[in-house]
Amino acid sequence: MFSGGITPPRVAHLLGVTRKSACEWHRAWLKGGKTALTSKGAAGTGCKLTKTQLMRLEEFLEEGARAHGWNDQRWTTSRITVLIAEKFHVRYTPRGVAYLLQRLAGRSRCRRTGQPGATTKRSPPG
Repeated sequence: MFSGGITPPRVAHLLGVTRKSACEWHRAWLKGGKTALTSKGAAGTGCKLTKTQLMRLEEFLEEGARAHGWNDQRWTTSRITVLIAEKFHVRYTPRGVAYLLQRLAGRSRCRRTGQPGATTKRSPPG
């Protein structure tokens, strides 16, 4: 777009992004060309737990909350945050735990079906 002479404000309008983002992209493009605009991957620090720790965490969760000292079987993100801190000495926020659980659920689906992102269907009632 920039090589075609489209201004950053117009790019922002066309792509539905802020003018600030379009201006940053334009500066990057001027400095490094098209390669400067390629994605650098997802933001964030990545997972704080190793693959082995993730497998252990899944085992702990399957054991239930009562097995780890709570008075019922309900897992909450706050409880899992405490569990991770106690077992692995790693700090997560409850929101970070929610993201981690989504990732674990995706891995479990892949292992069960052998297909990325595939889900198993439930049988209809009756």
